[in-house]
Amino acid sequence: MKNYFDLSGQVAVVTGCSTGLGVQMAKALANQGAKIVAIARRKELIEAVAKEIADTYKVETLAITCDITSTEKVNAAVDEIMAKFGRIDIVINNAGTGAVAPAEDITDDQFYNEINIDMFGSFRIARAVAKKAMIPAKYGRIINIASMYGLVGNKVAPCSPYHAAKGGVVNMTRGLAAEWGKYNITVNAICPGYFYSPLTKETLDSDFFQQNAQTMIPLSRYGNEGELDTAAIFLSSPASSYVTGVILPVDGGYTAM
Repeated sequence: MKNYFDLSGQVAVVTGCSTGLGVQMAKALANQGAKIVAIARRKELIEAVAKEIADTYKVETLAITCDITSTEKVNAAVDEIMAKFGRIDIVINNAGTGAVAPAEDITDDQFYNEINIDMFGSFRIARAVAKKAMIPAKYGRIINIASMYGLVGNKVAPCSPYHAAKGGVVNMTRGLAAEWGKYNITVNAICPGYFYSPLTKETLDSDFFQQNAQTMIPLSRYGNEGELDTAAIFLSSPASSYVTGVILPVDGGYTAM
């Protein structure tokens, strides 16, 4: 029997891997046999995540503290990964932030910060990994975590910088897919809908958002833990070798309406 989604021996880098969806996706890839590099800013959290994954899934792990707004630190992180493992097969660009405020009140710093982390941060990681690991190896899987808000606007949580940044991630994904296809590197994006995380729980649990889910989401609910995992596994797998430049909403149908 063939296991189409076996990732044994592959090295997967996951940014924003200290809490929430990043940790869930890292565990999903570890479950398929991938070695996991957890990247985030908070040292204690990623070290705990890396240890838990190593203990549970019996795969090698590495925790690297890195601020993705620093090109120097991103390059150093990729050098450290290559020194340890000699390869990087998969990247999940999950690190991000979100400023919520009426557009007319958004400051320059808020807008710049959003673009710098969500879009430019993802580019810094992709650029370094492609140059130092994937282009030389003529193989790679890059998965950018955008958002359904990168595809549509919204009236319930004003966050124009987030829409702009995630929309940028969506089309940056297409641009990189077109450019790096000749190196056998696929670049795809996942656009999650409403999922619980430490950043979203309070908002999603509000009566207003609960009612909004019934109206705006065809499946009439938020995403559950684990419901992003199979999309990440599929796009990370050698089996998805003819899939690139794809923007995959995992949103309960939100963007279908």
